[in-house]
Amino acid sequence: MIVFNTTYTMPNEDARNFVIWAHQAYMPKATSTLLLKNGRLLRVLSHKDEETECFSLQFEVESTAILHKWYQETGKELNEELLTLFDKRITGFSTILEVIDGE
Repeated sequence: MIVFNTTYTMPNEDARNFVIWAHQAYMPKATSTLLLKNGRLLRVLSHKDEETECFSLQFEVESTAILHKWYQETGKELNEELLTLFDKRITGFSTILEVIDGE
């Protein structure tokens, strides 16, 4: 099992809109193809900058090949939508994690 994690940082004034958009638009569309599963949005508590918020958006996927397929079919479009809505006020980086042990 693979966990696809993207960590986003944005100004405090954009955080509420980002959370709403992530729940109402990004997560439903990301999982609509059934390639990504178990989406969750988490606030990064170790973030110490008082002017910005950090969030981690995570999904489970069976393999990196399926993740690549999802990105080509859906992920690129969602990334473009994110950039259209938040422009340069939001930055992010993705990490692909392999589950070694878990329930």
